Amino acid sequence: MRVLIVEDEVRLAATLRDLLELNGYTADLSHDGESGLDNALTSIYDVVLLDVMLPKLNGFEVLRRLRAEGNATPVLMLTARSELDDRVQGLDSGADYYLTKPFEPKELLAAIRALTRRTPELRDTATLTCGDLKLEQSTFTLSCAERSVRLSRKEFDMLEMLMLNQGLVLTKEKLLLKVWGYESDAEDNNVEVYISFLRRKLQHLRSTAKIITLRMAGYSLVPEEETP
Repeated sequence: MRVLIVEDEVRLAATLRDLLELNGYTADLSHDGESGLDNALTSIYDVVLLDVMLPKLNGFEVLRRLRAEGNATPVLMLTARSELDDRVQGLDSGADYYLTKPFEPKELLAAIRALTRRTPELRDTATLTCGDLKLEQSTFTLSCAERSVRLSRKEFDMLEMLMLNQGLVLTKEKLLLKVWGYESDAEDNNVEVYISFLRRKLQHLRSTAKIITLRMAGYSLVPEEETP
């Protein structure tokens, strides 16, 4: 699960990223409102942590523009301003949750879990399925009938995204951003390598599900009977 942290206090942003990664999340950082909005609009994030007091664009404006574009990614607003009017403005702008600094790490993690439970595609997904494939999100275990394999973190992240969007075409660019993030030097061939790894695992499991390549478009995970 990938989280975008939009926070101009560099040390706090790094602390939040460390906390999230320690708890199994992948986190990217933006230190101003403009870059935060650009990143959030990619729709590769499952949750956005958004500070209110930001340079270039404040958090309220970032949120307003995000929602105006039809982006429904859950947003948790972070602020040192505890006035009721500010909380109301944040919620009215489209925020899903509001935390006032300072807050306890356990409270932040609980809020993120609550937001992801509200997201339809992430609800009740301890186990994802596609055809005869099952992916256990808590253990990174991929299974088919009596056979199973453990996936690496990047294999898991890529297959999770394919399974959540099964039947749809995902571009290399979107997979790169989702799995490696903005700060990575990974290139298209990194995606190709991990797609190859996953295909070998599907063959080993004797699954009927296939990862198909659509030339000049991207990849799609489908049950074998749906393969063009």
